[in-house]
Amino acid sequence: MLDPNPTIIASIAEAMCRSHRLLFITGAGISADSGLPTYRGIGGLYNDQVTEDNFPIETALSGSMLQTNPKITWKYLYQIETSCRGAVFNDAHFIISKLQNYCEVCVLTQNIDGFHRAAGSQNLIEIHGNIHDLHCTRCDYNTTVIDYIGLEIPPFCSNCHSLSVRPRVVLFGEMLPSHAIQHLDAELAKGFDLIFSIGTTSIFPYISGPVVQARKIGIPTVEINPNETEVSFCVEYKIADGAEKSMRAIWKDYQSMMDATVPDREQSP
Repeated sequence: MLDPNPTIIASIAEAMCRSHRLLFITGAGISADSGLPTYRGIGGLYNDQVTEDNFPIETALSGSMLQTNPKITWKYLYQIETSCRGAVFNDAHFIISKLQNYCEVCVLTQNIDGFHRAAGSQNLIEIHGNIHDLHCTRCDYNTTVIDYIGLEIPPFCSNCHSLSVRPRVVLFGEMLPSHAIQHLDAELAKGFDLIFSIGTTSIFPYISGPVVQARKIGIPTVEINPNETEVSFCVEYKIADGAEKSMRAIWKDYQSMMDATVPDREQSP
């Protein structure tokens, strides 16, 4: 595959140099270079197939199934966590975190793999949660685990001994966490100078909305995705390529441009 269009890369880097606040909206595609599947939704290792228990994955990984038959839900949560196990964040995640040294950066991610957090992103909205964060729905037990190795499935709470431990992820049929929505609303109210959409099909309105709205009011928008998505029609800059390679190219140009402007900025009053 050819390298990303150098003209587009340079234009994006220039827009970044002019920006004080950046928003990165990310989906499964940004973690593809870490070896994770670009699955649909929270459980898409199964695509449109039913699970081995003859449930659609949306049923197996639903809030109602967790309440009535936690063994089923935890079985597939365990499979998802296993698919992430041993993988680490890639350069796309790391470059986004490094940009915090130059400007304000907010990350809105649909991913539950925890890679943005591990890479060092601080202003992070994990809108669908994080599979490594566990809590009990009956008491105040909370913990963060590296993986599910050694975890009894389904797990009992070590505090109240109930079968009520779950990961802090949004299952099918559940509402988005209110704290995450409030965080996103507060960040959008502050405004952004440039918005990226990386590796997401943008099928959810809270994912596509910031991009569409930004385009309407003249804020530059960037999409990095090999495929056409729900926001491809409206973005200013489209890179039809992988996230890691694209972000490396953007980062290289951005650093060169920023280094070239350092003397001028130092001489400014």
